Amino acid sequence: MTKPSVTRSGLAFRFVLARNDVHPFDEVTWELRDAVIQDSKGNTVFAQSNVRVPEAWSQTATNIVASKYLHGVLGTDKRETGVDVLIQRVVSTIVAWGAEDGYFHSPEDADVFERELSALLVGQYAAFNSPVWFNVGCDRLGPENRSKSWHWDREQFRVVQGAAGYRKPQCSACFINSVEDSMESILDLARTEGMLFKWGSGTGTNFSPIRGSLESLSGGGTASGPLSFMRGYDAFAGVIKSGGKTRRAAKMAILDVDHPDIEAFIACKSKEEHKAQALIAAGYDGEGPDSEAYASVFYQNANNSVRVTDEFMRLAERGEGQSWPLFARSTGAVVQEVDPARILRQIAEETWRCGDPGMQFDTAINSWHTCPRSGRIRASNPCSEYMFLDDSACNLASLNLVKFLRDGAFDTERFVHAVRVLIVAQDILVDHAGYPTALIAGNSHSYRPLGLGYANLGALLMGLGLPYDSEQGRAIAAAITSLMGGAAYRASAEMAASMEDLDRNNVCASQKQPNPGAFPGYNRNFKDFLAVIERHRAAARALYDANPLLPSELRQAALDVWCEVEFLGRQAGFRNAQVTVLAPTGTIGFMMDCDTAGIEPMLGVVVFKKMVGGGYLTLVNQTVDSALRRLQYDAATIDKIKQFVLAHSTIEGAPGLREEHLSIFDCAFRPAKGARSIHWRGHIQMMAAVQPFLSGAISKTVNLPQEATVADIENTYFEVWRLGLKAVAIYRDGSKSSQPVSTSTVSAAAAQQEAIPDLSGPPHTMRHRLPAERPAITHRYSIAGHEGYITVGLYPNGQPGELFLRMAKEGSTIAGLMECFGTAVSVGLQHGVPLKVLCEKFAHTRFEPSGWTGSEEMGYAKSIMDYIFRWIDARFLSGGAQLPLFRAYNGGAEGTEDRPNPTPPTTPASNALTVSEALRSTYEMGDAPACPSCGAIMERNGSCYRCQECGGTSGCS
Repeated sequence: MTKPSVTRSGLAFRFVLARNDVHPFDEVTWELRDAVIQDSKGNTVFAQSNVRVPEAWSQTATNIVASKYLHGVLGTDKRETGVDVLIQRVVSTIVAWGAEDGYFHSPEDADVFERELSALLVGQYAAFNSPVWFNVGCDRLGPENRSKSWHWDREQFRVVQGAAGYRKPQCSACFINSVEDSMESILDLARTEGMLFKWGSGTGTNFSPIRGSLESLSGGGTASGPLSFMRGYDAFAGVIKSGGKTRRAAKMAILDVDHPDIEAFIACKSKEEHKAQALIAAGYDGEGPDSEAYASVFYQNANNSVRVTDEFMRLAERGEGQSWPLFARSTGAVVQEVDPARILRQIAEETWRCGDPGMQFDTAINSWHTCPRSGRIRASNPCSEYMFLDDSACNLASLNLVKFLRDGAFDTERFVHAVRVLIVAQDILVDHAGYPTALIAGNSHSYRPLGLGYANLGALLMGLGLPYDSEQGRAIAAAITSLMGGAAYRASAEMAASMEDLDRNNVCASQKQPNPGAFPGYNRNFKDFLAVIERHRAAARALYDANPLLPSELRQAALDVWCEVEFLGRQAGFRNAQVTVLAPTGTIGFMMDCDTAGIEPMLGVVVFKKMVGGGYLTLVNQTVDSALRRLQYDAATIDKIKQFVLAHSTIEGAPGLREEHLSIFDCAFRPAKGARSIHWRGHIQMMAAVQPFLSGAISKTVNLPQEATVADIENTYFEVWRLGLKAVAIYRDGSKSSQPVSTSTVSAAAAQQEAIPDLSGPPHTMRHRLPAERPAITHRYSIAGHEGYITVGLYPNGQPGELFLRMAKEGSTIAGLMECFGTAVSVGLQHGVPLKVLCEKFAHTRFEPSGWTGSEEMGYAKSIMDYIFRWIDARFLSGGAQLPLFRAYNGGAEGTEDRPNPTPPTTPASNALTVSEALRSTYEMGDAPACPSCGAIMERNGSCYRCQECGGTSGCS
């Protein structure tokens, strides 16, 4: 590994990705494309013509960059015209700021840095978080934004407030805000959150300082409690979100497990879910979080997490009969003793019901804290990856791991170089950014936390021919994360060794001499900081010793870099209190054309490629092809396997695929026609493998199947704690619309009694109406000369939800009977009657008219009912026949006449799916909401959601 050059007067840089004689933009083939985004009804919600993009970038990346990041009013000459202009705006601004602040040893080094950063961004090696693309450099374009912010003034050497606008832009996606037990602080937090939501960032707060709802007020009376104020914050977030933002307000609400209101906090979301279901049952729309039902209840705009300690978990592990104190916030007195095992069971039950709350493990979080003498870590950002001091902010960036594969091996030299360039760029942003409060601006300058991470891990492992859920897969991921974390801290130490003073009084107590570039808070925390670095190095040594079969270069580099970090850090200190996290990489993952987000595995082996003229083309994920070639399958076998995957949306049962290779292609979700998926333990073991090499934490939701019990969720929480993870969110498939049926302590009979309280009659069910706009399929049939039409309306997941039958002339008795029968079946389907039951009941019934149908598939029909329900069974249950890929959600027609450049299928059957399979593949993401921007169904991404259509997210950048 080549060591970079360090001087006392700035950093030196060398060419690695770029060349000294050609700018990276001149090495790229560019083309002009139209960027168009349509909603679910086919209406255009965004369009920009002649957007200049690299030829290698996908249409999805083009649409997202054009709609989200290009600055200026559409249709004017001040509107940015392409990716080159966007990257140039951001990079040139960062380079100018860096030169101003003395980051570069010479003008030549600044020029090399500019080219290397440009090469990283245009080559999709990396991307900054969304606020950087939104805001940096926009002061050059105008009109000037006159909003005020707090920011660091280099000349005055202090934090000041002014009408900075885009000259001091918001660059951070992640914020942590404090709140104290006073009305002034509570209202200040509302204002701060509002400003952060306005600019597209997320925030988290620990509400534990607010006194409980049964505590007394100093002026008499009883306190409202944190939950009452959380209702106000929730409503405020909803108003700002609906005031023009294209994504939901992102926030995290945390309460310590020793707070007097902890049980009410645990149950608050579930109770609101019950209210929403009651409204849906009464006929209100319940489709998505912005529907009539869900907009009418509280706590919908926040992720909730309970903060627990090791002591609490150990007591809960012992079982019932232990005691855990709850403390009054106003006096510190114990107000109640509760059973920790019962509290943890309650957390698991509520998670089972509605996906909240998650858990954060306070002891693990603070044991890795680099600055404990400055205060405890009490909260996180909305997705739980950024964890640091209250009133602080973090700007993120992510690396696309697949881009660092060269000749089938991971290129450690390029990767380390990319880490260094990005860390320097992120640090430049810190003092040139604007912040919503003086405290956040001051802490950003004093501690300079950064959040570098990566995406495409799942695609990288599959492409290498390694199962995500395997010891070798976890070892590769850990080694890469170790290399990233060490290279980031090494770059931080280099900056500390070469930069000018950040604090005139910053003196290292151990050496009694100035540390000119170390963050100002380093002085009081240097012993604790170095102890954490030693823990990282020890983890790297353990990884090295335990994995001799790791690629030798990666194995050695992942250890050596931490030795260099420790040596250099002891000499000069560090520029940044934190450097790495694993974020969900929502929108920027699309910008980099990543197949997988953050630390996530592959979602499926098929992908839907959006066509220029509308509609989708079903393709085998390109990583599958790479993996098969790496596993040395011949071209003919690879082609057969890919054709099978296209036809069945799963690789299970593919001809020629060896049994021992099946696990390599396991994905996060079980395919419609398959049985395999990654077990939830595989997800948390991957998290545990990489956590020791990160400054922060990991944004990830662990998905459990619908049949998982409360005990399963409780055991998952225990296992996550034992593995030393800092936080986890759990989602049980379907939990947004169902109730528990069994736990380990409640018998199945008792659970059934709870679910169906009135056993003197049939169970009470709720009607789930179809959306106002719904896809449908119409089939024409003929039985012994009697013609008719069957129309089946579909839910978004592809399930039939209504049946229309037309036969004979309008007004005839048979037409009326068929219409009424179809209505009865529709009502039954919408109340949950299984389609299979209806098919078994009515298929093979015999009455006239009967006869030959003229269809080889259907043959002889014993009656109209026999035909109808055998046809429904063939299309939606047994999957006998294939139908063209459904395109109604794009508003397109069945052919390609409306496509300017149609892409023909490789074979007639290669793009064929049944309607239900096609829609199910799109919606097989749990209870994902509709995108508020374009109406497409989003996909789960970490602890939030992202939209594949327009790149919108529910909070992740």
